[in-house]
Amino acid sequence: MISHSLIKKIYMPRHAWSRKGDFGRLLVVGGSSLYSGSPIFNALAAYRAGCDLVKIAAPEPAAAAVKAYLPDLIAYPLEGNYLSKFHVKTVLEMQKDADAMVIGGGLTRNKVVLDAVSAIISKTKIPAVIDADAIHAIAKSKIKLSKNSVVTPHSHEFFVLSGKKVTIEVKERAAAARELASRINSVVLLKGHIDIISDGKRVALNKTGSPYMTKGGFGDTLAGITAALLARGVSAFDAACAAAYINGRAGELAAKKFGESMLASDMINEIPHAIM
Repeated sequence: MISHSLIKKIYMPRHAWSRKGDFGRLLVVGGSSLYSGSPIFNALAAYRAGCDLVKIAAPEPAAAAVKAYLPDLIAYPLEGNYLSKFHVKTVLEMQKDADAMVIGGGLTRNKVVLDAVSAIISKTKIPAVIDADAIHAIAKSKIKLSKNSVVTPHSHEFFVLSGKKVTIEVKERAAAARELASRINSVVLLKGHIDIISDGKRVALNKTGSPYMTKGGFGDTLAGITAALLARGVSAFDAACAAAYINGRAGELAAKKFGESMLASDMINEIPHAIM
């Protein structure tokens, strides 16, 4: 069972001479002409989780929305309305200045996009969080993942990736997550009322969270926090465990204030309190 003791181990007091980059540089790949919120949530959650620098690589319409939203956010526009094979080289070049990557939010699932995502992930050398539409890409392409990657499916995405439908029975979900993690050589974070995290050997359970966290964006914040922890050098398993705890605890705090009206943006503002 994940507890706050893991958070204490990760968030040690900083040295007075700390510099930009000491606590991670993150690349976010997401968005499209239809969706711009996902990469914004990724980036804001990562910043609130302590990441030093976040760059968002997004198709032009989404990049424009990112730039207009907040001056803290850096967006690199990719020509066109969707990610495509023409952007693969650029994204891989951008990885050279990043310590970790999160990919998938808001990309959409047309074939051109999924092929581009598969090409990027297959050549990625840095730790990565594979979320949302990127999960559909790796399910389709069957590419081999690295042990420093974290895949973050909800129940349906888990079915898409594994071919197995899971119920709400925790022991069943735990066994299924461990089996999948072992097969794909990656950490799996199966989201739910109780989150299940496994690296194929160990299994951890996270019980923080709220039933009000059903709106769009809460998976994006989880992916962003996970990626921020990877970027600062936390192992994939510990990063997934800690991120699930922080994301859920921030959701609990926001739910106390907003209840039915809670938005993912409300929860982002509670991440500092969840960490403290």
